[in-house]
Amino acid sequence: MCSGCGAPPLAGHWTDAGGASAADRLRIRAARAQVLARVLAPHGLGVRDGLLVPGLTLLASGGRQALVADLDALWAAAARLNGQGVDPLAGPVGG
Repeated sequence: MCSGCGAPPLAGHWTDAGGASAADRLRIRAARAQVLARVLAPHGLGVRDGLLVPGLTLLASGGRQALVADLDALWAAAARLNGQGVDPLAGPVGG
């Protein structure tokens, strides 16, 4: 755990369920980033979770990017960078 920023933070959001230890929370974050990448790819967007800092980096064409704190902010930033809304429940994500 980072003594400066506290990453990875203690579980608090429902998407962190099951993350009892710091290592568990990092594994959950990595898995979540993989799912988000599959959801965002058809919209020309990508996502990166550096795991060492809080939040996610949303990536768009032309080098545009946005740092987001959580999933709510991710969907809002995706709509802003993409120019249209992104529905995470639309279309198959696959496994």
